[in-house]
Amino acid sequence: MNLDAPFTSTWMDIDKQWLDYNGHLNMAFYNVLFDRGVDQIWLEMGFGPDYRERTGNTTFSAEFHLCYLRELHLGDKVRATFHLLDFDEKRLHFYQELWHEDGWLSATGEGIGLHIDQSGPRVAPMPNDIYDNVSALHKAHSVLPKPDRVGRVMGIPKKA
Repeated sequence: MNLDAPFTSTWMDIDKQWLDYNGHLNMAFYNVLFDRGVDQIWLEMGFGPDYRERTGNTTFSAEFHLCYLRELHLGDKVRATFHLLDFDEKRLHFYQELWHEDGWLSATGEGIGLHIDQSGPRVAPMPNDIYDNVSALHKAHSVLPKPDRVGRVMGIPKKA
């Protein structure tokens, strides 16, 4: 398993169909890029498509907070990072960054993922082998500092 801290996805391209009428990446597709990055580390941890078929279990996203920092355009290449902040037998708390090939940060995301038994569907504990993989990744990522953008609160500040 890839225990890079943080995990970094392969390069991803911006699809022409993802552009909005302003000529930049539509907000929904930042989520697609983050999700494709997660798919890559999920495979490493054992959560791939065969996992669902074999066990009847999968993962669902429960919450995701995205911050847009700089626009992406057609022709840009990006990579998504993944930093596992915390986990238990049923949940994963993670932080992601979307990096442009020229070295600048385009977006950040913080999420909670749930381990799901599809027969309910219901939140359920991970099998031991998958839990061990997640634990190994968390141990590798525990050397990373807590990102400044984790735990941001959304709202309009009120003036006194």
